[in-house]
Amino acid sequence: MSERMTPRQVWQQMVEGNQRFIAGAPAHPRQDVERRTELASSQHPTAALFGCSDSRLAAEIIFDEGLGDLFVVRNAGQVISDSVIGSLEYAVGVLEVPLIVVLAHDACGAVGAAIDSTGLDAPTLPAYIWRQIAPIVPAVRRVQRASAVDGRLPEHVDPEQVGREHLRHTVAELLRASELISEAVAEGRTAVVGANYRLDEGEAFPVVIVGDVVDDRVETARR
Repeated sequence: MSERMTPRQVWQQMVEGNQRFIAGAPAHPRQDVERRTELASSQHPTAALFGCSDSRLAAEIIFDEGLGDLFVVRNAGQVISDSVIGSLEYAVGVLEVPLIVVLAHDACGAVGAAIDSTGLDAPTLPAYIWRQIAPIVPAVRRVQRASAVDGRLPEHVDPEQVGREHLRHTVAELLRASELISEAVAEGRTAVVGANYRLDEGEAFPVVIVGDVVDDRVETARR
């Protein structure tokens, strides 16, 4: 096993891989027979990635990573749950990953469903679908309130704005719910990057960073 990378180094490696993907020149690293054999007895991923289940968010492809590089957890709308927290705590506490990436994306179906569910004539959703998208509804409400004019809520809200608000809340909720992860971040052993994937451009753009990671693009993302 090579020397442990820092959160900054891991994020920089992922940014570089994403840039190769954007340019259409992926290196497809660590995907050969030798790598497969090397990983047969153990794993030492450099990052954990918690993302939406959307078929367009194939993490290893987007970041041009290889076998054993990413410990991936996914569900529709990247909604925090006990199983998600447990999986990410395993990644940090046992696998000692120095970085967690929470990955949202444009045109998210779960976000769209959450927005639609707030309408007065919204249809009743199947129970399990409703339970999955319900945690996104507070982000819809916050964006609606922020966009209100003279106390009147807007008829329509920007789904991308809702998605970014939900992403920020997801990162905050992960740190609030997991003492193990929040302590690792406080001690500098792990950092968390909340990023939004732009489907057209192929770019994973940082929206919120907690911990020892630097990316100048996050300032633009906050505007």
